[in-house]
Amino acid sequence: MRKGHAAHVASKFAGLAIAAGAASAPMHAHAQSSVTLYGILDAGITWVSNTGGSHVVKFDDGISYGNRIGFRGVEDLGGGLQAVFVLESGFHLGNGQLGFGGAEFGRQAYVGLKNQWGTVSLGNQLDMTEEFVYLYNISAWASGYAIHQGDFDRMNGDRLPNSIKFLSNDFGGFTFGGMYSFGNQAGDFHRNSAWSVGGHYAAGSFNMGAAYTQLNNPNGIYAFDPYAMIGARTFLGQPTVSVDPATGAVTDLYSSTAFPVDKQGAFAVGAAWTIGKLMLSGNFTYTTIKGLGQTSHMQVYEGGASYSFMPDLNLYGGYQHTRFEGNHWNQGSLGLHYLLSKRTDVYVSGDYLRASGPIDAVIGYSFTPSSSNTQADVRVGMRHSF
Repeated sequence: MRKGHAAHVASKFAGLAIAAGAASAPMHAHAQSSVTLYGILDAGITWVSNTGGSHVVKFDDGISYGNRIGFRGVEDLGGGLQAVFVLESGFHLGNGQLGFGGAEFGRQAYVGLKNQWGTVSLGNQLDMTEEFVYLYNISAWASGYAIHQGDFDRMNGDRLPNSIKFLSNDFGGFTFGGMYSFGNQAGDFHRNSAWSVGGHYAAGSFNMGAAYTQLNNPNGIYAFDPYAMIGARTFLGQPTVSVDPATGAVTDLYSSTAFPVDKQGAFAVGAAWTIGKLMLSGNFTYTTIKGLGQTSHMQVYEGGASYSFMPDLNLYGGYQHTRFEGNHWNQGSLGLHYLLSKRTDVYVSGDYLRASGPIDAVIGYSFTPSSSNTQADVRVGMRHSF
């Protein structure tokens, strides 16, 4: 699900300013040395056409905007040097439970130093795909469910744990960064490690970004369950489900034990251009997945737009085309957001997905896969930030 519209990221993307402005607002302005409390609450009702053969009407939360409460701090150390930290927790409004596998600060947790060149930080941190490209996933501004298939390309706004990261300041509209995530495996420096690099450029009404992120032996909340993620009954040449010949019931073979993936490498590039009240946005991602001696590639092509009828009424729409292992996915998304204030909005959104090949369609790794190659959803929700 779409979980990551953080204000400090959104401010970099001038072409996405309308959407980003709705995403979050700090409780008070930063002083030279201060701690800021902030958060976002999102909840609503969703109808899904087919989940395992039946439709469902469900309460769901943290969809268009990921629920969070966070603390952001800065201390002036003199000579242009600052100490900074962020502690940010993700949770579910429906039951009060923590998200991100139950981690107390699963959204972000880091400490670092900042000067005139940029910030060096250490902890659980947003990767460079999130920093520089994921906001071009315009479909997800329409509907928070409309991430790319399975989030294989890391366009959902993802993190890397145990990481050291450098993120530059803005130099004439250009920002860049890189990071390394330690696997912490005794005797095997490579296993469970990850790295990410990227950059972004903004000039007037145009902006673009690119990034590459690689995970070695994806694990934890980023482990692979191919059937749940994309509804594929085979993956890297291996079956992902068993089917009861008498009833046709499908059993996910990797729901409790992760599919063994050796490498997940994702390249992403996106751009946006604002023309008056209209913003055009697009992106392309290319992901390589290796495991069990096999290699497969996923390509995602996405385009869409937003239009501001009034400062408080915004329409978003996007289309995605995905290719992977001979299968195709086509998905359309629409969303209408009405701002009751700078901190509160209500919205209605919808998605329709059609897949080809032996695929049980599933939108955005968000629902139980359909019993057919199509799935649709409609959602009504609200968001409040503080």
